[in-house]
Amino acid sequence: MGTSERPIVIYPPDEDGGRRVRVDGTILGRAFTVRDVAAFMQEAGLQEWDEMDVARTSLIDWRGGGPDHWAH
Repeated sequence: MGTSERPIVIYPPDEDGGRRVRVDGTILGRAFTVRDVAAFMQEAGLQEWDEMDVARTSLIDWRGGGPDHWAH
């Protein structure tokens, strides 16, 4: 994995405010809040992760706005 590649991608909000969550190339679903992203991370094996981890980590490539951007 290159330094510019991140294993977790959060895509821009869609018309409903949902953001697709991709981990290691697999779309896990749509998140509507940082809490939803944390739940996806927990399901992917990062059981210790919470909303603060999601907001602070450099492993996530936030596209179309950071963890505070959920409107289309």
